[in-house]
Amino acid sequence: MPVLAVIPARLGATRLPRKPLRLLGGEPLVVRVHERVAALAVADACVVATDHAEVADACQARGIPVVLTRSDHPSGTDRVAEVANRPEFGAFDVLLNVQGDEPFVSHAALRGAVDIVQQGRAPIGTAAVPVPVDALERRDVVKVVCTDDGRALYFSRAAIPCLREPQDAAMLAPLVHQHVGVYAYTRSALQQWVAWAPHPLELVERLEQLRPLAHGLAIGVAHVPSAEGGIDTEDDLVRANARWAAHTS
Repeated sequence: MPVLAVIPARLGATRLPRKPLRLLGGEPLVVRVHERVAALAVADACVVATDHAEVADACQARGIPVVLTRSDHPSGTDRVAEVANRPEFGAFDVLLNVQGDEPFVSHAALRGAVDIVQQGRAPIGTAAVPVPVDALERRDVVKVVCTDDGRALYFSRAAIPCLREPQDAAMLAPLVHQHVGVYAYTRSALQQWVAWAPHPLELVERLEQLRPLAHGLAIGVAHVPSAEGGIDTEDDLVRANARWAAHTS
C-alpha cells in the first residue's frame, strides 16, 4: 500500500503570521518539514499543499514537489483530499497528513499512524503521547481517550478523563494522553471525511478529527513515547531555532 505524505501549508496563520515562510535554521519552515518527512522515509513520496504562490515558489526553488490548492478549505484534511484527487497521485493507497509546522515530527508517530491503516486496524490512524496530569486543564493540549483496542473514543481540549474523586488520582496518570496531529487515511476514508460538512462538535472544539468520529468512522491511535510540539507562536519559533542551532553546531 504505497504512502503519499502531504504537508498542508496555509500562509494565513494568525498566531504566527506567514508561518510556512518563517525561517528555521535559515530555511523556510515548510522546507524543513519536508526535509524531515522525506528523511524519515515512512512515505514513498512527499508533496507540499499550499494556498499561496509565495509558498509554492519557495518550494519549487528548492526542488520540493508542491501543489497550489484552493484557498477556501476548512481544514488541512480537506486540502490533503484535493491533492489526493489529482490524477498523478492516484496510485497511492494511503495518504499521510503531516502538519506544516512540525519540523521535529517523530518517526514513531508517522510509522504508528500509517501502520494502523496498512494493517487494517482502522481506516484512519493517528498518534498520542503521555502527558502530565497537570496538562488536563490546558486548552492548547488536545487530549484523547481510547477503547482498550486502541480506537479513539473522543478528542477534547477539556479535561478528559475527568478526575471526579481525589482518591482516584493514582488511576488517572496512565490514562492522560495528548493527541499528536498526524493522520493516515485510506483513500476511501479520506473521501468520506471531506464529503461531510463540518460537524458542530468540530466547530465547538475547533478539532477537525471530531467530524469523522461523530459520523462513526473509526480512528486508531498509536501510543508513542514522546513527540515534539508544533510551532504556533513567536516563542515556539525562537525555541525551535535554538534547538536547531544546538543540533547543527
